[in-house]
Amino acid sequence: MKLKNKIENYLENLRPEIDKIIEKYLPKKATKRWLKFTFGKPRYAYSLKTAQKALLEPAWEFLERGGKRWRPVLFLLLIEALGGEKEKFKDFCIIPELIHQGSLIVDDIEDQGELRRGRPCLHKIYGEDLALNVGNFLYFFPLILLRKYKEKIKPEVLLRLYQTYIQEMINISFGQGTDILWHKGKEREIKEKEYLQMCAFKTGCLARMAAKMAAILAEKDEETIEKVGKMAEAMGVAFQIQDDILDITLSGKEREKFGKSFGNDIKEGKRTLMVIYTLKKAKKKERERLIEILNKHTDDIREKKEAIKIIKKYGAIDYARKVARKIVKEGWENLERILPESEAKTKLKEFIYFLIQRKV
Repeated sequence: MKLKNKIENYLENLRPEIDKIIEKYLPKKATKRWLKFTFGKPRYAYSLKTAQKALLEPAWEFLERGGKRWRPVLFLLLIEALGGEKEKFKDFCIIPELIHQGSLIVDDIEDQGELRRGRPCLHKIYGEDLALNVGNFLYFFPLILLRKYKEKIKPEVLLRLYQTYIQEMINISFGQGTDILWHKGKEREIKEKEYLQMCAFKTGCLARMAAKMAAILAEKDEETIEKVGKMAEAMGVAFQIQDDILDITLSGKEREKFGKSFGNDIKEGKRTLMVIYTLKKAKKKERERLIEILNKHTDDIREKKEAIKIIKKYGAIDYARKVARKIVKEGWENLERILPESEAKTKLKEFIYFLIQRKV
């Protein structure tokens, strides 16, 4: 079986189990028991109908659209590869996933997106106010797991989990804020390393959270936790680069699976690695034209294609692929030395390389 099919099948088989864990904490139907468990005993009275309509219904409308659930898979593979108690702590895999889903909802509002996974963005269905609140709820709701497990985890382990959670939540806001500022055209000169750092925070931090939590729960030392985190961060950066590539290279049926409109990053004016490379290499006239199109936030298909033609002309797509591969290769080599040989380690390596070679 080809690696692509092997990993896709593995992800597909794990997804129902991951969704079952999510539903264990975030049910599709509001109950008094869930409200009390989540929010505590009410001083006055809870409204089941309001909890359903304001939180659970929109959250599950979004969650059921799909997604790879690769962050939970990363957590599960790592905790096993590190010799941790996978079955005891598997519920923790949903923490970065729920935060990720919340970040997508908020991101779509900030970018005024139209489509997400082939359907109208959540704010197009429920309004910006309700969608924003659901997104924010998903940022912090996963802390419920730390509260539930506080008697089953050593105090020092629990503290490290909280510290990791808080730091990565701070990081993701900086990464997203940087991306927003740049695609508004507020920075004329963006360096490649600055872009990579933005990705490390915007996309890499939740992978890093998943990995570090796995290492913390496996009770590894600080050096191992940091190495695991850096590898996962590299995965996140490479994943973002591949996402940017797919945005301007997919068409037809592949794009339908991707679930976004053609050239969405061009419309948003995003300064991707490919754009940064092109602006550095292009002749003055083409450089100025590319900046002009990006700053217009155009939805004109001809202008999107014109921008992509300039990007392709200077070999920016191939360059971005090389950078992604290099980042992942270096990240894996640093981690490989400290992981004992196991089936989980083999599968982890296959999984990591699949993510940067995927077509959707």
